[in-house]
Amino acid sequence: MAFDLDARLTGISGILVTPYDAGGDIAPGRLAPIIDRALGAGVHLPVVNGNTGEFYALTTDEACTMVREVVAMVGGRAPVLAGVGRGIRDACRLARASADAGAAALMVHQPPDPFVAPRGTVDYVRAVHDASDGLPIMLYLRNDAIGTGGIAALCALPGVVGVKWATPNPLRLAEARAACDPSITWVGGLAEVWAPPFYAVGARGFTSGLINVWPERSIAIHAALEASDYGRARELIAGMRVFEDIRAEELSGTNVTTVKAALQALGRDCGPTRPPSAWPLRENQQGRMMQFLAASGLI
Repeated sequence: MAFDLDARLTGISGILVTPYDAGGDIAPGRLAPIIDRALGAGVHLPVVNGNTGEFYALTTDEACTMVREVVAMVGGRAPVLAGVGRGIRDACRLARASADAGAAALMVHQPPDPFVAPRGTVDYVRAVHDASDGLPIMLYLRNDAIGTGGIAALCALPGVVGVKWATPNPLRLAEARAACDPSITWVGGLAEVWAPPFYAVGARGFTSGLINVWPERSIAIHAALEASDYGRARELIAGMRVFEDIRAEELSGTNVTTVKAALQALGRDCGPTRPPSAWPLRENQQGRMMQFLAASGLI
């Protein structure tokens, strides 16, 4: 089935967790009911090997397996966005594996190396694009210190179709949009809570880890924003805000922990998180998370 990728990018990018078995090895099959529910609710773009998928805790072999398995489980019901990153050779290998698996596009994680030059990042993204034989590229920017000029240089590269904006700086986002080709799609990369201010400066769609647990709420928030009903969007976000607040604790070290703890409570155990993520939730965090699930009618 052919999909309009540009349209899908303006929807919800649902960042899937990476499940582990009792021995700590990846267990992709545990994602099947989570993917089915998310797609059934209307999630537009499932994402494998994102940060909610503990990308940096995975080996490159594991990440290659995850993209193959997720594309197979999605089974053509939606385009799959595949995260790639780390050292340039690992990133290129994963880009090639993602293309071979049938991913529709790549989400290129911003290099976390302590010595990153803006022009070096341009070379990095170009090499990843080439390794994939030309898959569309979604840049994932978590640090806007490269400046508007650096961002514009990345967006001018062949194959770059969009940016997932994951810094709490709507004004810089507005500047970057104005400096780049208007065909670039700008997506809110800080989940539901930050979606309204990003929408206000021209972003469309948002990333979500909540979709692993409550995709219907994410879809409702997206629908409200698309209708410019900011009051309704704020109301819906208020009803899931505590979940995101717990995820943001401990320097966001409970981000994936909260999602996986909720999945356990829902009977969809995907195992613990890997260090350096926090595991398990602290007693107070677990209690608030359980109250959220109960108040939301999820348990």
